[in-house]
Amino acid sequence: MALLEVKDLEVCYGLIKAVKGVSFEVNEGEIVSLIGANGAGKTTIMHALNGIIPKSAGSVTLGGTDITGTAAHKLITMGMAQVPEGRRIFQELTVFDNLKLGYFCKKDKEEFNTKIEEMYSYFPILKERSKQIAGTLSGGEQQMLAMSRALMSSPKLLLLDEPSMGLSPLYVSTIFDMIKTVNASGTTVLLVEQNAKKALSIAHRAYVLDLGRITKTGTGTELLNDESVRAAYLGG
Repeated sequence: MALLEVKDLEVCYGLIKAVKGVSFEVNEGEIVSLIGANGAGKTTIMHALNGIIPKSAGSVTLGGTDITGTAAHKLITMGMAQVPEGRRIFQELTVFDNLKLGYFCKKDKEEFNTKIEEMYSYFPILKERSKQIAGTLSGGEQQMLAMSRALMSSPKLLLLDEPSMGLSPLYVSTIFDMIKTVNASGTTVLLVEQNAKKALSIAHRAYVLDLGRITKTGTGTELLNDESVRAAYLGG
């Protein structure tokens, strides 16, 4: 069953059409990856889905509900959360307070405590640094915090935008392992990622974007073994 359905999505920046009639779906329980070169339109699509930038045309439904014109802050209560490119944590607040803000749309104190402990089980380093100012964390630790903050709202769909950007290979592996763990626990994932090999290795399905259009789709394994994809995005 499709949890997210995107039909004929267009996004324009002035006279420039950055996304050109893109259609795709994410089924419940899947990890779906969008891959493509810089400027392909990946992040623009994520921003449009999350209501950060306006859609010029097309429709988006979440769990059968039309969310095409829904404001970004309302989508969290509907089950969609995003980890933006560049993490965008609250640098001046503690790790704990960042996580607390991820729960802003709920009021159940007992559930809050359960969710905090769940995040600490995913990333034990965050528990060790719970009182530390978030801006003093390493890049990898900040990415863990950004993911955990988004997961505090128990989203049905988690949007991840370039989670490996700027991270060491060790942290990249940790983040991708956690994406698989989060998905296995029941959260559907839409992943935009420059590291195509990593993205395809964990994806149930994937779409290739080129200049604002989807040019190819298949399972992660199929695209990993596709000669044209390998030549363009996987270094041959």
